[in-house]
Amino acid sequence: MATAERRGSALAPAAKLTIRGVRTRALRVPMRRPLGTSGGTITTAPLVLVDLETEEGVPGRAYLFAYSELGARTLRQFLAGIADMVRGDAVAPAAIAKKLYGRFTLMGREGLPTIAMSGLDVALWDALGRATELPLARLLGGEVHPVPAYNSNALGLDPPEKVAEEALELLSEGFHAVKLRLGRKTLWDDVLAVRAVRARIPAEALLMTDFNQALTVAEAVARGRALDRERVYWIEEPVRHDDYAGAARLARELETPIQIGENFLGTHAMSAAIEARAADYLMPDLARIGGVTGWLRAAALADAAGLEMSSHLYPEVSAQLLAVTPSAHFLEFVDWASPILARPLEIADGQALPDDAPGVGLEWNEEAVARFALE
Repeated sequence: MATAERRGSALAPAAKLTIRGVRTRALRVPMRRPLGTSGGTITTAPLVLVDLETEEGVPGRAYLFAYSELGARTLRQFLAGIADMVRGDAVAPAAIAKKLYGRFTLMGREGLPTIAMSGLDVALWDALGRATELPLARLLGGEVHPVPAYNSNALGLDPPEKVAEEALELLSEGFHAVKLRLGRKTLWDDVLAVRAVRARIPAEALLMTDFNQALTVAEAVARGRALDRERVYWIEEPVRHDDYAGAARLARELETPIQIGENFLGTHAMSAAIEARAADYLMPDLARIGGVTGWLRAAALADAAGLEMSSHLYPEVSAQLLAVTPSAHFLEFVDWASPILARPLEIADGQALPDDAPGVGLEWNEEAVARFALE
């Protein structure tokens, strides 16, 4: 009976949580395995921590991958301005999203404004989960359960022998699938890298590939046809992310499935890509699609179109969301935030194991946060 009473008192404030403010911190977190792509090499992860404060004392947490230190500083400025716009409002993610989208209509929501708004949205949902003592998946009407994951750390544009050895190491961390970056100088260089990895990893292991928008449509057709013979699970972002006509041609002409979506800025872009039949698989990014609120809308679009939906980055929160996504496919696992988390996401037998704690499952390791502070 005492437990029920405690739960009753915790539930009471949930309907009336009020935003007091938003605290942000910028970090530069060293990456355990640097990543080299066609767009450049990343050795540290610029992160922005978002701490929502409510009048009732219930916190909300989120983090954002800022892509650069300039991005981290700019996101903090956006979030400071957004905090002023919503101070005193109820913790109601859909209502806050509608309000903020209206405020940014004239300035433009594309890019960093959307990412900043998404960070706040995740923190709002986290606060609701904490107030109701429910993990995000249960708060959304689902159940916390393991989700299939692939290791997306490293495997950059390195020599074939190096990526082959690295692929084995990544699989040994509890995975049955890995992702290799492509976009080397020539088609043959890419093929050699794929063959080197396939020759070293178990036959049943899955090998995803990612070009990071490196190719023209003509180049993508040629390389895609070559990869059709190499037992690749999918070809990700071979051409410019918003070239839906070009991606649609590839989806029609290649046997290997085309994967896009990490650069969808909101669900309107995703809807346009689906209408153009630009991909076989979709993988929205939590921060670009609109946070938890945007993800739920994206999941409905993917389900209606009959397309499998994976995640991009943010594995801790994405694992909760994939658990309530009708056409859930794969979780992209990166460990970039793990050093600053009190409870990093666990992986076992090819599955991500979402946290069963209330909220989105994020708690900071404050000692590490202080050590990696950007300012």
